[in-house]
Amino acid sequence: MKVSEPFLRMDEKERNSLGDRDLSRRDLLLKLGGFGLCGILGDAKILLPAAAAQEKQQPAPQPPSDGATVSPDDDKFLDELEKRNFQFFWEQASPQSGLIRDRSNVLANDNSVVASIAATGFGLTALSIAEKRGFISPPEARDRVLLTLRFLWKKMPTHRGFFYHFADINTGERVWDSEVSSVDTAILLCGILTCRRHFEKHSEISLLAYQIFNRVDWSWLSEDTSLLPHGWTPEGGFLPYRWDYYSEMMMIYLLGLGSLTHPLPMEAWNAWKRTKFEFDGSRYIGSFAPLFVHQYSQAWFDFRNKRDAYADYFQNSTLATDAHRHFCLELARQFPDYSDDLWGISASDSQQGYVIWGGPPMIGPIDGTVVPSAPAGSLPFLPQAVIRVLKNIKDHYEKAWSRYGFVNAFNPLKNWYDTDVVGIDTGITMLMAENYRSNFVWDTFMKNPEAQRGMDRAGFKKE
Repeated sequence: MKVSEPFLRMDEKERNSLGDRDLSRRDLLLKLGGFGLCGILGDAKILLPAAAAQEKQQPAPQPPSDGATVSPDDDKFLDELEKRNFQFFWEQASPQSGLIRDRSNVLANDNSVVASIAATGFGLTALSIAEKRGFISPPEARDRVLLTLRFLWKKMPTHRGFFYHFADINTGERVWDSEVSSVDTAILLCGILTCRRHFEKHSEISLLAYQIFNRVDWSWLSEDTSLLPHGWTPEGGFLPYRWDYYSEMMMIYLLGLGSLTHPLPMEAWNAWKRTKFEFDGSRYIGSFAPLFVHQYSQAWFDFRNKRDAYADYFQNSTLATDAHRHFCLELARQFPDYSDDLWGISASDSQQGYVIWGGPPMIGPIDGTVVPSAPAGSLPFLPQAVIRVLKNIKDHYEKAWSRYGFVNAFNPLKNWYDTDVVGIDTGITMLMAENYRSNFVWDTFMKNPEAQRGMDRAGFKKE
């Protein structure tokens, strides 16, 4: 099924007029038909299924286990990148609520009132990193975390403990008729749990984090299905889409499995499909979806040197990232800006509006646009290849580098540069840069018993 290019190229206002205002980018991708076995097939090298899910994956290069092997020059570059990324989360948060804007224009004062709970989850983690790195003082970090957690616990509307995807940045009220989102709530909870452990000596932060997490009723989400729904609205009930294929949803299942108050059943982890892809000799579990699906859960959950009954997911993301790099290199015959020094496509802004694109296999109307968060989110998987790309962008594409780090996307062939940064893409860049440098987010988040319990119940064992 081919996705309609005019629909993919619609800007946000046009899509909203068609009733997609309440959809996340994941739900939009599904609605457009770009996911599952109806995906847009590109290169004929894609084989589905390539092998049984139990098949052992081929060896993949491993990143350094700690920051000791990061060169001084690379460390300096990543430190500057993280400082700029953090400025977004510090400056684009409401002083009333601590909620963080979904996106911001880097060339003008942004007065948007739309906050994203996922951006807020990344922002809470960013506060922990910033305090650890000395970007802000401990009192500044603690005060901002407390402001946010108090608002989330006492004032922010929820349903069964789950949060609405988009909210007014000052009041917390639902906007755009958005859904109560399972994955965006999960991202928020990951940020909350990171703060709980990093600021564990502060009793109120620990208590609020405990209360917010234990309020979430995972059993409601799985009441009549092991395949969790993407969300719920007061007007229509549960959305028709289910988390049924490998994607960024691993964090949802693992957090739910780790809950003591309202846990998911253990069989939920085995319910979703693990489809095998093959591209240029790399075989891995994947989806008909952009590269971010291999990154988001691994920003917090540490899958290194562990596997469940199906895969080593860290190695899997390494293979998928390398396949994406080779996919972009093959596209260079059509779009000569792509090279070993410039690659990376994921859901992003474009000259024609927001677009779901990526591969392999090819998804969406790819036109030579580069999305810096695509490689950046894979820093721990292919560090040297990614750093080469990020340094090249900073050094040779001046308009792609901003106060907040990289703009969301740019197209050298058309001399187009985005004016916005997007919270979740800025967030995955900052978190993965820190994980590569120091393992900090992994080490901090995994101290939570909920995270440990979730992985234990899912059957993860050390390799």
